[in-house]
Amino acid sequence: MGAVGVAAVLGLLTGCASDEDGEGASPPSPSATVSASSSASESGSRGAPGSVRVAGTLTEDLESPWGVAALPDGDLLVASRDERTITRVDADTGRKTPLGEVPGVVPGGEGGLLGLAVRDGMVYAYFTAESDNRIVRMPYGGGAGDRLGAPEVVLAGIPKGNVHNGGRIAFGPDGMLYAGTGERGETGLAQNPESLGGKILRMTPEGRPAPGNPFPGSVVYSIGHRNVQGLAWDGDGRLWAAEFGQNTWDELNLIEAGKNYGWPKVEGVANVSDFVDPVAQWRTDEASPSGIAYTDGAIWMAGLRGERLWRIPVSGAERSGDPEAFLVEEYGRLRTVLAAGDGRLWLTTSETDTRGTPGPGDDKILRLEVK
Repeated sequence: MGAVGVAAVLGLLTGCASDEDGEGASPPSPSATVSASSSASESGSRGAPGSVRVAGTLTEDLESPWGVAALPDGDLLVASRDERTITRVDADTGRKTPLGEVPGVVPGGEGGLLGLAVRDGMVYAYFTAESDNRIVRMPYGGGAGDRLGAPEVVLAGIPKGNVHNGGRIAFGPDGMLYAGTGERGETGLAQNPESLGGKILRMTPEGRPAPGNPFPGSVVYSIGHRNVQGLAWDGDGRLWAAEFGQNTWDELNLIEAGKNYGWPKVEGVANVSDFVDPVAQWRTDEASPSGIAYTDGAIWMAGLRGERLWRIPVSGAERSGDPEAFLVEEYGRLRTVLAAGDGRLWLTTSETDTRGTPGPGDDKILRLEVK
């Protein structure tokens, strides 16, 4: 095991647990301060340059926005974590139309109404309930009109806690529903294949184990995660995920069926054969990543505590250059990034979630153009 691997393991023995933003985390020791960017520079890999600009603000005055999903016509659905509501936002004018409250949501700490996904006239929502985290689906549009229908439980029993509830959901190119979960601060759950905590899950739209899953009869797709809040597929259908570290390293991982990503045994690059190392890693004060999206040959990653948007160029299954930071401390905490096609992204701020410092108009959805 190399010096970085030793630091990754020993950091877990000396540090304290932190929330999803890395608040309260110990600063990295001098021996563990190699960032993803400097690591790539040492190898001489620069990759194709990229940039992003804010083309405007789509809408503002959102309360604790978390999940965002695009409807077939391009309009957006936005979940309010703490108000338990879903709002439709016109993608051209920014006009907001409240669609109502999702029954059964119990906000608290990092829990509440979290990720959203849309498929075949149904809105899927991941939320914290009284006893667990769960995924439901609700009819929307068509015969249901401009309102949400009654929720149907797709999957229940995901461990809940005051912290580390995960919450991102998305449909993959295979038509299956994926979910990133957290281990609620009970680290042993991440290595327990019988638990739904600290995992990436893969299921049919009805919530059954997806065909080809690595653990027979289970929705578990990968294990050893701390708190996954970013899921995205690249142009060749590879799954990428971002997750919060504890005291030293946040991670971007390439996800493969049945693989173990190390938590709580290791954090960051550890060079331990039993675990998959991240493709990129950041100090927790530079990232604390939530949503990710893929466009134009790169993963774009929103940072909460880091208050910046990261671009990570990828080629095939590998990083092809240095991660680059944009919008550093310009818009505060950043929660969700969503590809909008034609080199465009939607980006939500997250200043009204009790951990930010809201300013006029917060929270916002920004229009971004990628070059």
